[in-house]
Amino acid sequence: MRYQFEFRPYQRRFLRSLTTNHGKWDIREGIILRLTDETLRVGWGEIAPISWFGSETLEQALDFCRQLPEEITDETIFSIPDELPACQFGFESAQEWESKFFSMPNAPCPMPHAQSFSALLPSGKAALNQWEILWQKGYRTFKWKIGVDAIADELKIFESLIHTLPAFTKLRLDANGGLSYEEANLWLRICDNLKANAEVAIEIEFIEQPLPVEQFHQMLELSTSYETAIALDESVATLGQLAACHQQGWRGIFVIKPGIVGSPSRLRKFCHQHQIDTVFSSVFETAIARLAALKLAAELSQNNRAIGFGIDHFFEQEETWFQSLWNDL
Repeated sequence: MRYQFEFRPYQRRFLRSLTTNHGKWDIREGIILRLTDETLRVGWGEIAPISWFGSETLEQALDFCRQLPEEITDETIFSIPDELPACQFGFESAQEWESKFFSMPNAPCPMPHAQSFSALLPSGKAALNQWEILWQKGYRTFKWKIGVDAIADELKIFESLIHTLPAFTKLRLDANGGLSYEEANLWLRICDNLKANAEVAIEIEFIEQPLPVEQFHQMLELSTSYETAIALDESVATLGQLAACHQQGWRGIFVIKPGIVGSPSRLRKFCHQHQIDTVFSSVFETAIARLAALKLAAELSQNNRAIGFGIDHFFEQEETWFQSLWNDL
């Protein structure tokens, strides 16, 4: 199949800076793709890289798009190198786009009934004020960033949070690889004690990426030493990393960010072959990439875990952003 290829870069400003162990993030930048095939069917895709998480840079993605001709083929799409995983996802998503289901790329994303969203809380004390607003919107699983401030301060906030959240809430703690080995043990020990405490009615579902990527074997050891589950995130950012961790014995939870993991077709093949325990998660993409990611999540999720796409409250809702982007030549 041949396609007419067009692309547009975009910028979206966060309502408040997103703070993680990797630093502050103020503007989400990416690229919207449009493929028009020989029957004039239009497919939309999105390249939303996060270079500090393991994908290519935005500039590398732009360079790749700029060097492509105006007409590309399926062969072009399936020969995108593994060094450009966000590009692989964006182009394959555009090729697979099912326009018969969705009239506009910026329409609200449908959510399968069997799934639920996990909402991202702001780091630090702000989480104590934000959770209730999100609870009223229907969220029952939350993710809170740790490893951002001094551990003593975070443990005090955590203590307040677990006694404030309603019963049967699920809470995920995401360190973004920012804990030391000693700190990871402390968090896991505290979470195990909470699990054993019948008076605490909330569930710590898992601690996400407690240690840096290069400390995989320590995380493997920790995963067998505590009751509290560990999920890998930065360690499995791309398909190559995902396969390597599985090969080295990881049988815990894999957090998959479809927007940067790489080829959707190869991801399907891997998940079907190995039946891994997955949590699908956002890269703060627009509705275009989110649509493709949610389809993958609905198809490949095994254990009915809440998926990490509760991030709309981090952006202004701009109904006309897409039309403006595409028409603003």
